[in-house]
Amino acid sequence: VQLQASGGGLVQAGGSLRLSCAASGRTFSRYAMGWFRQAPGKEREFVAAISGNGGTTSYVDSVKGRFTISRDNAKNTVYLQMNSLKPEDTAVYYCAASISRWGPSVYDYDYWGQGTLVTVSS
Repeated sequence: VQLQASGGGLVQAGGSLRLSCAASGRTFSRYAMGWFRQAPGKEREFVAAISGNGGTTSYVDSVKGRFTISRDNAKNTVYLQMNSLKPEDTAVYYCAASISRWGPSVYDYDYWGQGTLVTVSS
């Protein structure tokens, strides 16, 4: 599976962005998908995940109520809608795919996209 993330950019605090992650292949619905982020000098951290059929989602506490993960299996794409953005959300955001399990650990995922930079100004 190849993943291509897009949609990052510069936004003011309180603003919104929608990230997209397009996947190659015909078996997209078999993969749980996750979003992670990595700020300068920090470890990559879990943001959100969604099951293969989209029926179950999970979020890190710091984004609950502000971010929404969704997917369109017909388009082989997963999204991350980010609202009420804060400067501390600034990071490179990565999408990832898991064939066997899903969760908050980077080790749960088998494939990674290249990342898209989100910068939130105060």
